[in-house]
Amino acid sequence: MYTTSHVTESGAPAGRHGLRAVVRTKDGWAVRHAIVTVTDMAGKQVVRAEADEDGSVLTAPLRPGVYTVVVTAVGYAPIASTAIATASGAAELGVLVLARQGGVELPPPGVWTIDPAHSKVAATAQHLGLSSVQGRFSRFAGRIDIGATAEASSVVAEIDAASIDTGNGTRDDHLRSADFLDVGSHPVISYRSTGLSVTGPDRWTVHGTLTMAGIARPVDLELSYLGTSPDPWGGLRAAFHAVTELRREDFAMNYNQVVQAGISLIGATLKVELDIQAALGEPSSQT
Repeated sequence: MYTTSHVTESGAPAGRHGLRAVVRTKDGWAVRHAIVTVTDMAGKQVVRAEADEDGSVLTAPLRPGVYTVVVTAVGYAPIASTAIATASGAAELGVLVLARQGGVELPPPGVWTIDPAHSKVAATAQHLGLSSVQGRFSRFAGRIDIGATAEASSVVAEIDAASIDTGNGTRDDHLRSADFLDVGSHPVISYRSTGLSVTGPDRWTVHGTLTMAGIARPVDLELSYLGTSPDPWGGLRAAFHAVTELRREDFAMNYNQVVQAGISLIGATLKVELDIQAALGEPSSQT
């Protein structure tokens, strides 16, 4: 469905279309409610139209001639182009691509729900100063709220601390104990963002608070946006990758064992790596 212009002073006959265009992002998604303004060569506005849910714009016919078309939308850099209306009053502009303000790419605005079946939350610790041991959490949930700008976006997530899995039952039980995660008293690990800083076209530093084992500390995530794609069930997915490093002592996880030559059994820091896939709106029941 196309949205007709709010204002038209073209005076051209009704019943035929005029300017036709589709407003899209760099990765091909509709920019809903973008505003398209058409002015004649004297600078007089002749049409003002709003894109529909599909990003499509269709106006009433224009008088034959040359026009300037300006497209604007909240959170995007405006663009201008030239349109030539034919004798029938039609002007075809095809796809008009808007870039995020400041060159920052984001998924379409809205609530995105993390899909645990297609995501990974992992932590890696050094073992004996030689190799590493990786653990994964199998149960977690969260949402990402994408605003019109990166600064208006946020994330909140919760992890079931008892779902830690390193592939060794004895070690996992120890990690669940009061020496580490203390899941009996603090079953949930939570993260809530407090702000975002843009570090590149598709990269941010997410500032937030991590609460683990009952202790809250500020933690920054280095986040990369990997793009969006439709899924087989008619939905839309977005992918992200994030990393951070935690010091065990910041969360009172001071347990250690020193083996020969003063080498610690467990390293002082943990590398955390997140591979996140999120679905726009409610999560799909498909896997």
